[in-house]
Amino acid sequence: MLATDPGASIASIATEAGVDRRTVYRRFASREDLLTAIYEARLAAIEHAIDDARLHEAPVAVALHRYVENIITVNRTWPVDLTRMLTDDAVRRRRNASAQEVDVFLQRATDEGLLRRDQPDGWASALLPQLMHLVSRHNPELSAGQAADVVVDTLLHGLGPR
Repeated sequence: MLATDPGASIASIATEAGVDRRTVYRRFASREDLLTAIYEARLAAIEHAIDDARLHEAPVAVALHRYVENIITVNRTWPVDLTRMLTDDAVRRRRNASAQEVDVFLQRATDEGLLRRDQPDGWASALLPQLMHLVSRHNPELSAGQAADVVVDTLLHGLGPR
């Protein structure tokens, strides 16, 4: 609900969840506390997705697919407004640490020849999250694995003829 309406009230969130708003307020003192809990859960899921992909140990192609599949699952499970999420300094620092890990991995992918060297600095780091976001939102009929196939193929081969 917060993905489609970031300004949703506690009452509407409670209604969507099928509970009384007092139930929500027993767990969260304010709407901000609820959002903080959601952001924390999303960050923990991202951190777990990175760890599970074994970006530093697994073969690059395997780690890339696993990371993308994991993040698509996170995007679909926690579809919240990232812009608002990143206004919190602690959240932004954690998110930046995760992004740095992925940047190091993408450099490894470039060094090992999986990604082209002739692209502008940071291009893969900017493009990959956008591709994952797009497939998460626009292709819900695809499983996370199928969606990862689309993202990885697009990242590695583009849209032109082969």
